[in-house]
Amino acid sequence: MLNNLDLERILFLDIETVPEVYNYGDMDEAKQALWDHKSSYFQQRDGISAEEAYEKAGIFAEFGKIVCISVGLVAQQKGETIVKLKSFCDHDEKAVLKGFCDLVNSYYNSPQHMLAGHNAKEFDFPYIARRLLINGMRLPNKLDTAGKKPWEINHIDTMELWKFGDFKHFTSLNLLANIFKIPTPKDDISGADVARVYYEEEDLERIAVYCQKDVVTVIQLLLRFMGKPLIHDDYIIES
Repeated sequence: MLNNLDLERILFLDIETVPEVYNYGDMDEAKQALWDHKSSYFQQRDGISAEEAYEKAGIFAEFGKIVCISVGLVAQQKGETIVKLKSFCDHDEKAVLKGFCDLVNSYYNSPQHMLAGHNAKEFDFPYIARRLLINGMRLPNKLDTAGKKPWEINHIDTMELWKFGDFKHFTSLNLLANIFKIPTPKDDISGADVARVYYEEEDLERIAVYCQKDVVTVIQLLLRFMGKPLIHDDYIIES
């Protein structure tokens, strides 16, 4: 299957999310009660309060929001394989979602086009879809999976590929990058820092750089799976 992939028809993506409000106390009482219930597993497992568990709120579409969607595409330019990167970052989540959806609807809407990410089937794709609905926005066809047969959903997930049918097997992108010797310069922030950088520093550019690094890593990982050489940093450009 991988040998037949046309990389130029794939839109690689990664998202960065934060809690919809920075602090537990910023929610109204009704939302706090709902979070108390939603986070009960973390409270029991880790012996923490609902307020302490709130740092995880960003991973839930009902309590978080998307602040950045970074995308990457593979193309041929003057005989070289290149990666073009673009990020949609904004304090206005609707602007982030609109920019992404406009791109998908305009250039990646045919049956031959695919979306790709790491753990994206469980996280990125459904999170984007849920936040679109919450914001009263239309789903692009590529994310509208209702009524579709599995083979009609053109999504690639590098974590799923690595599972080889093992349902319980979770492997992080960083671990796979390490074992496949893919350079991943994590010299700045980590996922745990995104909410702080967003709310305290208001540094969307820093978040975008972090997000784009993961997009590049997903592309390089899929190339490794396909037995192809990595793309050199000189041929990775921001458009």
